[in-house]
Amino acid sequence: MEVKTVLSNNRGSGFPLAVAITLCLVMIFTGISEYFRLMIVAQGVRDALQSAVISTVSDNYDDVYHGVREGYSGGYQPIDSDFEESFDYGDIYDRLDAMLGLKHLGYEHIKTTGEGKTEFKIWDLNVDIQNAPLAGGDIKQQRFKVDSSIMLEVPVSFGGKLLPPMIIKVKNSAGYTPKF
Repeated sequence: MEVKTVLSNNRGSGFPLAVAITLCLVMIFTGISEYFRLMIVAQGVRDALQSAVISTVSDNYDDVYHGVREGYSGGYQPIDSDFEESFDYGDIYDRLDAMLGLKHLGYEHIKTTGEGKTEFKIWDLNVDIQNAPLAGGDIKQQRFKVDSSIMLEVPVSFGGKLLPPMIIKVKNSAGYTPKF
């Protein structure tokens, strides 16, 4: 009789369900937190790349020919009776290393944590400088423009080694248009 009473008692039957719901909520919260961490790292790298590219565009300011009468500008220098393209690619990697605190190892630039773990890596920087045309050129392209992209790898810390790292291409564009 006593065993039958113990088995028919419902006290404490909600405890396993409460534990399961709590664990599910913790997993969802840590997954969302990891997603935001990845997006914050990607945004920081994009902002640093944009700053480095804008610095390169600004470095080219001194070589920009001010064709106010013709309404165009571009990276040109007068040579004899003609103009020759002249622009500086700058050192975007050095600027990124300084801004983000990266170490150059081989072809990769790596940011590490205090414990020596990799926080993220960047590599494969591509920079395309598009010079504004001289008079008679393409009217759609009226400014000195720099397009750039870089590969970013961020290890995912959710789920241990089960999940692959996030690898994305970060793109960016900057340009110079004279105000006057």
